[in-house]
Amino acid sequence: MTSLIKNELIKIFKKKTIYITLILVLAFVIFDNIMYKYVDNNYQRSYFGYSEEYLNSLKEELKDLDPNKISDNTIYIDIKSEIDTAEISNKYPETDWKQQIISQNVATLVRQKNEYQYGIEKDEEKAKDIQNQIEKIEQKLNEDDWKYFANEELQNASNNLTSLENQKSITEDKQAIESLERQIENAKIDKEVAEYRINKNIKYGNDYMNQALQEYQTYAKTVNEAKSQKEELSYEEKQQYNNNLKNMEINKYILESEIDVNKRDSLKGMLQNFYNEFGIFIIVIIVMIAGTIVSEEFNKGTIKLLLVKPYSRKKILLSKFFASIIILIFTIITILIMQLLVGGILFGFDTLKEPVIEYNFNTQQIQSLNVFEYIGIQTLAQLPMMILLLTLAFAISTIFANNALAITIALLGYMSTMIINQLIIIYNIKPMQYFVTMNWDLSQYLFGGLPYMQGMTMPVSIIVDILYLAIMLIPTLIIFKRKNIKNI
Repeated sequence: MTSLIKNELIKIFKKKTIYITLILVLAFVIFDNIMYKYVDNNYQRSYFGYSEEYLNSLKEELKDLDPNKISDNTIYIDIKSEIDTAEISNKYPETDWKQQIISQNVATLVRQKNEYQYGIEKDEEKAKDIQNQIEKIEQKLNEDDWKYFANEELQNASNNLTSLENQKSITEDKQAIESLERQIENAKIDKEVAEYRINKNIKYGNDYMNQALQEYQTYAKTVNEAKSQKEELSYEEKQQYNNNLKNMEINKYILESEIDVNKRDSLKGMLQNFYNEFGIFIIVIIVMIAGTIVSEEFNKGTIKLLLVKPYSRKKILLSKFFASIIILIFTIITILIMQLLVGGILFGFDTLKEPVIEYNFNTQQIQSLNVFEYIGIQTLAQLPMMILLLTLAFAISTIFANNALAITIALLGYMSTMIINQLIIIYNIKPMQYFVTMNWDLSQYLFGGLPYMQGMTMPVSIIVDILYLAIMLIPTLIIFKRKNIKNI
């Protein structure tokens, strides 16, 4: 058997196709890494995109409107507020921390001022008072005093929390108390976020720490809202709750450690998303090999020479199957090495020291893994899918001796996976939870995650995968053993 497998591997590696495909994959790896390094920058986006041309067009549009006309009033205030906010925003660089304050604080005040100044119920005193507030904010912006806004944010959050707690203490209605308790938890989150900003010295802006701060606040509030009704949540809502909880804890880890574990444009980030980025190429290569390894022998007539050797048909076929699996492992390792080298050259190797962070729902704690340990776990989780697709192509190739049919059906099976699974989940077709596409991706179970459908478990999925493997492989062996090759 060993010598047969060795001969099959020699034949595979003599084909130019595999080298051409790998060269194309290398080209994509280089392109993909360059795109992430020079194009996909998540943290340097401007808050406002007002060009002079757009601003001038707004001013021209404003000239045709009369704030004293009821029909024009609301539109006039909208456009005037946008112009005023843009003029303040354009005083500072697009990626400056001041833009966040303008979008969060100034834009609202500008709108309020214009409503009092031009609205139906005019109030010059209030408009003047708000203008003074805007000028004070501009002064602090010009002084680069971001901590003024951070302390103000903390003070507002503390005052709100105290007010809600006082309200609760004098409230007797049970339903009202429950509502206040949720609001109190949200107020605590706002206060915690403000404290993070000050204690961690997180200057306003759009860097990864601000991103983590904003996402932590959003996910924490969503989790807080869901906690109150966790017993009543549907299975789909529980999955969403778990997703929100995971994102909350990961962003909290970023804030505590000051390590950007979500960073995609780095060697570690690219390796962490290895199967998302390059999984399709692994599938294409193994389907090409498995889908032609037997049918080519029939098409070229070399199957006769193979079968006259002193080996049983069963051993000959299994040697081809095992050779295909070895090529699968070879392909994974080769593309991984490509990414490691290309990514290391472009991004440097330093980020390999950074951990991959996952939230473990079994222990309800953050779990830290080495990037290669994480890839190993993901590989084991993805192997059933890759082996089953390989087996499908191999079986069709053997039974029908048709290269194109074997490759096409296997690739269609892979590409339609998401659609099939979504239909099964949406329509809650319980018997279909044992269908192969629902079970061949074991990553759904990793770190205590909830599977696609309620009732699914990893041991059952593994058994289902083995059964489907046997369903494809055993008939293939029987048919190959009985196949008449006299007329080939």
